Formats: sequence, structure tokens, C-alpha cells
Amino acid sequence: MSRRRKIYEGKAKTLYEGPEAGTLIQFFKDDATAYNAEKHEIMDGKGVLNNRISEYIFSHLNRVGVPTHFIKRLNMREQLIKEVEIIPLEVVVRNVAAGSLSSRLGVEEGTILPRSIIEFYYKDDALNDPIVSEEHITAFGWASPQEIDDMMALAIRVNDFLSGMFAAVGIQLIDFKIECGRLLENDTVRIILADEISPDSCRLWDLETKKKMDKDRFRQDLGGMLDAYQEVATRLGIMNKNEQPAKSGPVLVKSD
Repeated sequence: MSRRRKIYEGKAKTLYEGPEAGTLIQFFKDDATAYNAEKHEIMDGKGVLNNRISEYIFSHLNRVGVPTHFIKRLNMREQLIKEVEIIPLEVVVRNVAAGSLSSRLGVEEGTILPRSIIEFYYKDDALNDPIVSEEHITAFGWASPQEIDDMMALAIRVNDFLSGMFAAVGIQLIDFKIECGRLLENDTVRIILADEISPDSCRLWDLETKKKMDKDRFRQDLGGMLDAYQEVATRLGIMNKNEQPAKSGPVLVKSD
């Protein structure tokens, strides 16, 4: 048995070469990080929950025609995905004031925004992922005007889908971030959804109690982060109410 080649390791996931050209294997880690990893803990089972939730969401997005990199879940911690060229931007969609928007603009957390707001952040941990404008994006060549339009269109479609999906199980979608990549198909490059969508990348509140059910429980030392993630999975029907996430799983991706 020989280990597959590691392509990239981030704070929450590791990418390995896939079994076929144009594919990768995405491994979900148990690391919980905040403030560009200044705060860091290992939470046994977190990677399993995020893998299951992200699989559920990406599978449904694929079915409704939103192009994503997701192919299939391989096991409790790994997904087979399409290899894309990641655009170095985080696309954030905000429906309710929270987080940095509240602190930057002095808007009380929980305020319903007049309309959904889309923001772009440059992916660079050393710079603390600064917010950037479309002018910055085109001037520095991170994406073309058409690609910006494509990313915004994807973000709006994902927001519409997620808002309805979560509302149906009593969860309010406050905001979320996505990443996009360039996929080469038949000599044509198109923009598709990449990375993950999970409570790591969304703010989710209980519709009635406003209890936070996302990574803010870790950021703000509220406790119960894994319980909240499991509650999200349970409400979506991914896990049974009394089911516990598998605490172990393949640590390394291997091939013959």
C-alpha cells in the first residue's frame, strides 16, 4: 500500500490526488479554528459531521442544477471531487447582520438586512482575509468581470436554496461563505462551486430561540459546538436523533 500524494493542506481539510485525472480526494479534519487559526482545538468527530452535512448540501445543489465540484462521498471523512483552479476569493452572502458586518458598520447583530448583501474577501491569512471591491478583483487579476458576475449568480442561487432548506427545519440562515473554482471542460472554462458548505462556513440560528448552531459557538466560547453541528445534521435528516458521529475514520488516504 502506498500513500497518495498530498496536494494541499488547509486549516480544516486536506486534498489528495484522486484516482483519476481531474479528480481529488477531500479529507475533512477535526480541527476547529478561528481568527486565522489563532484559536485552535481538535474536536473529535467534527470532520465527520462537516463531511456528511456538506455532502447533503452539495448533492442537493447538483440536483437543482447548481454546478459544484462534488462527485460523491467516499467514506465518513472523504469526498471525491473535481479538480478546479480555486479563485482566491471568499464570496460572503449576508441576510442578517452578524460578525464583521455588525462590528464594521455598527449594525446591531440580528438586524434583518434590507436585501441580501454579497461581499468579497481576498484569501490571504497573513493579511487576515481583507474585504475587497470588484475594482480590486479586476485590477489585480484575481477574476474577470464575467467571472465576478458568475460567482455572484452562483451565490444568489445558493442563498435561495439554503434559505429555504434551512427554514424548513426551523433554522435561519444568517450568512455564509462559498469558494469558487475554474473547471476546464471541453476547452471551455466555467465557474463552479467548490470547497464545502457546513456549519463551519455558515451562520445558523434556531428560528425561534435564536440559539447559534455554527462555529460562532467556538469563536465566542459558547460551548457545545459539536452538539450544535449534530443538531443541524439531525434536523436535515442526515443523522438519527440519537446517532453519534463516528469518532474515528481513515486518517490517511491510501491506494494499491
